[in-house]
This record gives sequence, C-alpha cells and structure tokens, in this order.
Amino acid sequence: MTGWTGATWDSWGHLGDIRARLDAGADPDTWGEFRPLHRAATVGSPEVVAELAGRVSDVNTLWNGTTALWEAVVAGRPDNARALVAAGADPWLPQLGGWSPGGLALAGPVPDLFPFPVPDGQPGPTAAEQVTARYGRQLVEALGRFHFEGTGLACVAGIDAAEAIRRLDATPVDEETAEDFLDNPYEVDASERMLVAGVTTVPGGCVVTQPWGYTPSTPVAMARLTVGTRGYGLYANAKSGNQGRIARNGTNGAHGLHPGGGPHLDDSREDVLTGYLYHGHAVAQACAFAGLRPTDARAVTGPADTWIRLPDLDYWELRSDRRG
Repeated sequence: MTGWTGATWDSWGHLGDIRARLDAGADPDTWGEFRPLHRAATVGSPEVVAELAGRVSDVNTLWNGTTALWEAVVAGRPDNARALVAAGADPWLPQLGGWSPGGLALAGPVPDLFPFPVPDGQPGPTAAEQVTARYGRQLVEALGRFHFEGTGLACVAGIDAAEAIRRLDATPVDEETAEDFLDNPYEVDASERMLVAGVTTVPGGCVVTQPWGYTPSTPVAMARLTVGTRGYGLYANAKSGNQGRIARNGTNGAHGLHPGGGPHLDDSREDVLTGYLYHGHAVAQACAFAGLRPTDARAVTGPADTWIRLPDLDYWELRSDRRG
C-alpha cells in the first residue's frame, strides 16, 4: 500500500490530512494509477501542492506525457501553478504538441502567470495562435457557465435560423403550443419530445438546440444542416459525458469526440491549443469550430428564436437525399 487508502478527490484540498498521511509514510510519488502531485495540481489547494512538491522525488516528473505544472495550467489553477514554480517546476519544459506550460499560459486567461522573460528558443504562441486564443477567451466569457447536461445541439456556420429550418424540413411551432410544451417537456411522450427543437441565429451562423435530447447532433440532422458549410454536433450525455461530431458539406466526419475534455497525448500543436482553450467548455468548443460568436447562452438553453417540429425520421440512418 502507498498510504493513500481512503483518500478521495476531496482529500487534496486538506493540508492537515495530506501532511499526516505523508508523515505516516504515504508515498508522495504514487497514488494507485495516479500521481498525488498531478492530482493535487488540478483539484487541490496551493498549500497541499506546496507540501507534496517539497516531498516528491522530482517536481518535473512526467505522467502521461505532462508535468504537474502542465496539469495546473490546463485546469485553470494559477495559484497551484505558482506554488509549483516556487518549488522548482520548469514552466518551459516542452510537452504535448511541443507546447510548454509557460507557452500555454501565454495564450490563456492569465498570460502573466509566469512574469519573467521567455527563454531563448522557447516558442510562445504565434501571431495566429494569439488571435485564436483571444477569440476563445471571448467566446468562453460570453457563454459563461451554465447547465447543459442532456442537451443536444448543432452549431452551423454561415446559415441563419430560417435556412436551418428549411434544410431540416421542419415546421415552426406556434408560440402558444411552444409555451405549453416548454412548461414541462418531460410530460410529452419521448418519441414526440425528440422531434421538438429550437433554432437561433447567432453571429456567424446558427444553433439548433434540444435541451432534452440528442436529435440535432445525429448524423442525418448534421448532414442536412451542413451542405456547403461545416458544423459541430454535441450531445452532453449524462452517462458517458460530452460526445462530439464534425460534419462538412453534408458529410459526417470525425465522431466520438470529447469536446471540453482538454488536450490529449498525441494531439497536434493546434489541437493542444484548442483543448486548452476550451477545457471544461464543450459548448464553446462546438461554437468555435463553426466560427460562431454567440453573446450569451440563450441559443443553447433557450428561449430559442423559433421552436420547430422535425419530420419523423430515423435520424441515425443516412440516406442519399441530402438537403441543400
């Protein structure tokens, strides 16, 4: 045993408990399949991070390709990042996609996180990456944090709500009927509920949303919506997490994606930046793919510009009759 029996995700915020475990012989470098310092960097307190950082064999040890400092930066825990640097963590150690924690931080919401000169030869964000990062920060701030578990949506570039309705061959629902439905959609039979969605025009395109189901993100809906353009479908599955789908010009591409999940080990430099900017912000990542600029979350949470009834189809079975 490594001395961490009974430790939970909450334990890393309690200095007294962690210090007592360490003093009793807990291994500062191992917690089951995890590393204590990496975990504390993402969910713990700066005091716990400092305590562990002073006891580990190497504060710059890589776990799944990243250091504890990287984890703190990606998780948006600047106080933990500062505690790690004070303990000797290297902000400029290249990791995923060639990015270092310091380079990522320069593109993030706290660009002065490490207020000292960038070493020679260390790549920070390019001019194009700085533009991408600025857009990402603005988008995340505009949407804010809101509940969207169970929601399905499609973010589509370059078309408005009226065009989305036409492409889906949908019928607008009158205001009174929509109000009755929205008072308690779960009183409606599921097969009928899954055919009701909202459509809202936003700067850059539109959002089709279904706060109670996945229909807008299905292959058929995405194919119809994206003829001549592109879109990102998202279903916030309460059981398995966020599920993403990309479609271009009426053709479904990558699916089984996990928007909002952060950077991954084999990501490209571009994908690492995207994962960082939208870590914990799946809806913003979907909007960003389509180049949308919503000013708030209304297009996702409602009330929509127009509530519609979709035709009764098998939305998982693709056919050749794409709507353009």
